[in-house]
Amino acid sequence: MDDTGEGPAFRRNLTIIVVLGALWRILRFAISKWNLALQLNDSIYYSLQARQLAHGIWFRELFVDQPGAEHGPLTSTLMAFVSWGDDPTNRQRLVTVACGTATIAVIGLVARRVAGDRAGLVAAALAAVYPNLWVNDGLVMSESVSCLMISLSLLALVTWADRPSLRVAVWIGVAAGLGTLARSEVVLLVPAAAVVMWVIARRSDVPSFGHVGLALGVAMVVVLPWVVFNVTRFDRPVLLTTNDGTTLIGSNCDETYYGPAQGGWSLFCVLNDPGADANEDPSVRSARQRHEALSYARHHAGRLPNIVLKRVGRSLDVFALDNMVHGDVGEERERWASWACIISFWVMAPLAVVGAVHTRRRYLAFLLIPIGIALAATVLLYGGHRIRSAAEPSIVVLAAVAVDHLWSRRGQRSQPRASPS
Repeated sequence: MDDTGEGPAFRRNLTIIVVLGALWRILRFAISKWNLALQLNDSIYYSLQARQLAHGIWFRELFVDQPGAEHGPLTSTLMAFVSWGDDPTNRQRLVTVACGTATIAVIGLVARRVAGDRAGLVAAALAAVYPNLWVNDGLVMSESVSCLMISLSLLALVTWADRPSLRVAVWIGVAAGLGTLARSEVVLLVPAAAVVMWVIARRSDVPSFGHVGLALGVAMVVVLPWVVFNVTRFDRPVLLTTNDGTTLIGSNCDETYYGPAQGGWSLFCVLNDPGADANEDPSVRSARQRHEALSYARHHAGRLPNIVLKRVGRSLDVFALDNMVHGDVGEERERWASWACIISFWVMAPLAVVGAVHTRRRYLAFLLIPIGIALAATVLLYGGHRIRSAAEPSIVVLAAVAVDHLWSRRGQRSQPRASPS
């Protein structure tokens, strides 16, 4: 490989980086996750939902006879293909390991499109070792799946920015739609991407209505079967999930406004829900919890600006770090890995800011969308590493652009100057 990483060596070196990243993920899985029992968190839902799907039971609640849509269907559906037998947990964990490994390659391709071959290899290397990505690989949760779909969406978007075509517009719609089915806040990517595509198309004499309309239409086609399925089986309308009530009541309560979990989310607030009823339809429960959470927020409106600031502080890893780590451990992340996430973010975030300054605007507009999604979810819901996960692929790409830029400047300074005649 030459000094810039350009030429036919790119794919070979990208493959080496992906293989090394996969080996690290598999090693961590073998040491820390093999035969580890699931804790009381969302992993139980995803695991048991996947086992139900493998046995032909379509999205029902786990312990009561009610329709279920606590989370989007994509993660459980992917895991269903390996969820046979008595205990498929290890195989389910490997699904997220595979998704995390694929994300390394996709992030490398995104950065290559944005800033060249060397930036692509730097981004892949960062993605391979960045704790905020690999910490989710091996968990029976949705973050590894959603990060892969967000990365694929970004690859499609920056490819379209260079070579607008209807085929790439279809790709955008598919990736964004699947991301929405992995984590519901990713639905914000669809309208945001459409706006940026429209602006770029209008400035480039590209048929804006055709390209933007096709991307939106395909995303709707991907998501619509799940929406229709939900609308027809609950007492109240459910579009994507019934999880909004649980999320809001867990982030708008005494513990998250005045207690040790300020700005975060508390399982205790959900477990202590006074209106909880096992026979309550999940859509009714979600609406009731949403009403109670918003009512609590209104009655404590004077406290809300402070809480929003602390939510953002959590997502920036500058507030309530011990409580953040405690929450991560409760979601099966190792304590040392959670601290590694925090420290590595302190390094990557400033690099990403530098990279943003040196990224062409048409690429930067797309790369900022997932960061905006994470910020919106933080302000409206709570601060935490899971909420910030949508931003991590963009952070890695922008950090790689910064490293590539600094590398180029260093190379220019090291070149000998021509002597005067």
